[in-house]
Amino acid sequence: MSAIASFADFSYRYPAAHHPALGELSLELDSGLTLLSGDSGSGKSTLLRCLDGLVPHFHGGSAAGEAEVLGRDLRLVRPRQLATQVAVVFQEPELQLVMPVVEQEVAFGPANLGLPAATVHQRAEAAMAAMGISDLSRRRVDAISGGERQRVALAGALAMAPRLLVLDEPTSQLDREGAEQLRLSLDSLLASGISVVVAEHRPQRMPGAVTRQIFLANGHLAASRPSPTWPARQPGSRRTGDVAWTADGLDVGHDSPVLEGVHLSCRQGQVLAVTGANGAGKTTLLRTVAGLLPPLAGRVERRPGRLAYLPQDPGSLLHQATVRQEVEQTARWLGLDADSGPVLDRFGIRDLAARDPRDLSTGQRQRVALAAVLIGEPEMVFLDEPTRGADQTAREMLVSVIDQLADAGSAVLVATSDQEFALRVGDSTVVARAGRLAGSEEVAA
Repeated sequence: MSAIASFADFSYRYPAAHHPALGELSLELDSGLTLLSGDSGSGKSTLLRCLDGLVPHFHGGSAAGEAEVLGRDLRLVRPRQLATQVAVVFQEPELQLVMPVVEQEVAFGPANLGLPAATVHQRAEAAMAAMGISDLSRRRVDAISGGERQRVALAGALAMAPRLLVLDEPTSQLDREGAEQLRLSLDSLLASGISVVVAEHRPQRMPGAVTRQIFLANGHLAASRPSPTWPARQPGSRRTGDVAWTADGLDVGHDSPVLEGVHLSCRQGQVLAVTGANGAGKTTLLRTVAGLLPPLAGRVERRPGRLAYLPQDPGSLLHQATVRQEVEQTARWLGLDADSGPVLDRFGIRDLAARDPRDLSTGQRQRVALAAVLIGEPEMVFLDEPTRGADQTAREMLVSVIDQLADAGSAVLVATSDQEFALRVGDSTVVARAGRLAGSEEVAA
C-alpha cells in the first residue's frame, strides 16, 4: 500500500495566529480511505488544505518541516498543479460553487481540464446520477437547499475523476439518503483505485473499509474519545406559555410551493424541530415563518418581540475583524448594555475572542454566529442547520443553549437534517415530506 502524502515534523501557522494550526506532525496517509477525526479547530481542515496546496501557498503564513503530496514537494508544487489530480469539497461548499446552473457547475471542473465536450458531458451526467441530483440538473444553484448544494459540490468533485479526493465534513448537511449515496459513491471510487481523505464528525456515515483513522487535537496526533449518545426528549417535559407564532394554511416557496397547507404554531418555552430530506422545504418554511420570505398563500402571525435568526451559512453573518467585535456589534445594534465575556464563555469561544472569524473552522464560525445572534433574550429563535460543522462538544453546548432559551421563555424553531439532534432538542418534531408536514396537527394550537 503506497503513501499518497507524507509529513515529517511539519508545522504550519496561519498569518497573525498566536498558535500553530499544525504542530510537528509526522505521519503518512496511505492509499484507500483515511478518516480524520477531532474537535472543531483541531487542525483537520488545515491538514486537508495541505493536500491541495492551499496551505501554505494560498493562505500564506509560515510552514516548517517536510511534506509531500502524490510524490510532490509541498514547498514547490502549486495548487493549480495539484488541481489536475486532487479534487476538494470544502466545509462550506456554497463558497466554491461558481456557475449559475447545477449541470454547468458539475461540468465546470472537467471542462477546465480541456477534455472533449462529450467526455465532460458524460462525466457530469454520471456524477449527478451518483449523487442523486439528476433531477436538479437544470435548476439554479441559488434556488436549491444547502444540502442539495452540498451534493452538487460532491458531484463536481466526482466528475473530476481525481487521483485523490479530499472531503471536509461532506455529510454535514446531507439527509440519510444523501449520506447513503455518498457512501456508495465512495465505495465505488475506492474500488477503482482512487484514494479518499475525509474529515467527518459522524464517522458512522462513512464506508466500513477505512484504511486508517487519525485523531487530531490542537494540531497534534491524539488518541480517540467516545462519542456521546443522547436520549430523546420526553414530550411535554417543559412548561410552555402563550402562543408566540402561528402559521395558518401556509404555502411556502419561491416561484412555486415546496410545502403547502401548513398549519403550525410554537409557544413560548417550546422547541419545535422540523426535519426531512434535502430540498423538502425546511429552510423555506423557517425563513417564511421568520418573516424573511413572503408566503405564497396563508398567513403567519407573530407576537411582538425580538427575533433571532441563524442561517445555514454562518459566514454570511460575520463581517467584523474579531470574534469579540462580532458579539459587541450585535449588542450595540440592539441597544444592549451587555458584557461580551459571559456570552463568549457560554459558547466556548473566549479563547477565540481576538481571532478573525474568517480564519476559523466552520464549526467555530457556527458558534460565533450563534453567540452574535443569541445575545440578550430573544422571544423567538429560528435556527437553520445549527449542527453544521459542529463536533460533539459543540453539539452538547448547543443542546444546553437551546434548553436555556426555552427555559427562559423563547419559542425556538429548528430546521435540521440531523434527526438525532431533532429528537434530542425538540418538544415536538415534524417532518417535511412530499410537499406536506407530517405530524403538524399534533403541535398546532
